[in-house]
Amino acid sequence: MLWMHAVIYNLGFKDESLGGTYDGTEPMGLLWSMRPIPGSRHGLRIRKRDIFRPMEVRISVYSGHLSQGFSQQTPLATSVTERWYVAPGVKRVNIREKEIRGTLFLPPGSGPYPGVLDLWGVGGDFVEYRSALLASHGFASMALEYLTPEDLSLEDTDASYFEKAYQILNNHPMVKKDHLAVLGLSLGSAITLSMASYSKVIKPQCCVCISGSHLMPVEKSLSELFELMKSHADKLCVNEDNQVILRNLILSLPCQSTKVDVGRIKCPLLLVNGDDDQTLPAVESAEDMAMMMEKAGNRHLLEILMYPDAGHLIEPPYSPHFRATNYKLEWTKEKIVMLWGGQTKPHAYAQEDAWKKILAFLWQHLSAPVSTVTSF
Repeated sequence: MLWMHAVIYNLGFKDESLGGTYDGTEPMGLLWSMRPIPGSRHGLRIRKRDIFRPMEVRISVYSGHLSQGFSQQTPLATSVTERWYVAPGVKRVNIREKEIRGTLFLPPGSGPYPGVLDLWGVGGDFVEYRSALLASHGFASMALEYLTPEDLSLEDTDASYFEKAYQILNNHPMVKKDHLAVLGLSLGSAITLSMASYSKVIKPQCCVCISGSHLMPVEKSLSELFELMKSHADKLCVNEDNQVILRNLILSLPCQSTKVDVGRIKCPLLLVNGDDDQTLPAVESAEDMAMMMEKAGNRHLLEILMYPDAGHLIEPPYSPHFRATNYKLEWTKEKIVMLWGGQTKPHAYAQEDAWKKILAFLWQHLSAPVSTVTSF
């Protein structure tokens, strides 16, 4: 269990915080400013595993201004609140079809629903909470496991793997056929761009790419992409805190011959980026993609959200911000501390604003009615 805490100095929730982990009047500041308690192992990051159990947040009021030593003090009052990642009635379905591994979340009711193929990045174990939240908003969302599935090597994880997953989702009886979107984060965005540009099978109605780049093509297998990155490992930078900056490596790739030809994309595309992304060159990539699409005549399909002082890990709203965390490089298995970037308060704003706009974008282009599911 990872224990997190946030600290504010004020009189009540309507008063400004005068110090602690955030300043000002922020209704959800206690959540997005949480950080590991003092003395915790360095480089920790919180990610929800069991989405059917809420995240419990204990809120305590102490006398005076405290920044540590809470366990030795008696609080004046304590309350426990629960943060749920799934609405009542949402169903979880394991997908184990052929070699495809994933989890499908279905909204309450009889359906069919518009579908979302949800692709995370490389940052750890398989997680489901974004798909659970999407299902809570009326989408049949399938979180695809593509880096750690059993009996599947990186050499086997190629375009056909994602095409088969797309077909499974599109043919599911609870999914509105041919009303699908693909949503990716980080490496998941690179896969999304490659599939939308080149696949003859994956024909989404729209795509959302969070903190992605077209400079990481997935033409054949993930193994080949990682080998390409490994061959440019000398371009990795390390800052004074011994945190690894990946973005320079990505910029060093032979992009003119390998970058994804986004001029081939034929569906609306939403890019969600932070301008302090230290992992991928999101700003440079967005600018180049816009120029490529302008030249190809499909620039009208592109919408770019660029958030000042936000980092790489743009997650669902009120998720705690982590500027740098422990990480294992996929191509060497070396354990490092990865610098993701971002400043806490503007990053929190980016997560809240982007989530609303992502949902609106999906509903608009999947031609779905207004959702009646409880808002999260």
